[in-house]
Amino acid sequence: MEEEVKTKIEGLIQSSSVFLFMKGTPEMPQCGFSAGVVNVLKTLGIPFGSFNVLSDMKIREGIKEFTNWPTIPQLYIKGEFVGGHDIAVQMAQSGELQKKVGV
Repeated sequence: MEEEVKTKIEGLIQSSSVFLFMKGTPEMPQCGFSAGVVNVLKTLGIPFGSFNVLSDMKIREGIKEFTNWPTIPQLYIKGEFVGGHDIAVQMAQSGELQKKVGV
């Protein structure tokens, strides 16, 4: 991975305590899994930053390599990779997500 791409990814992750790499935007998700994570975060009232991976192919491919996780969306909390859609939903249902975020 190019150093420039890695630096940009790290900067995005640090830009918000909860950050989501997704397809589309929170207002208009472009895939069901991204929409699902956005819905969980909004339902719980958790503010989050996001990046539309469809707008930048280097970031789209780079984030998969960065985390060694093959799919999008990817959720980060306090700089730590948490997982994708299924993990975010399970954590929300168990209350673990709210605890990790501090809501």
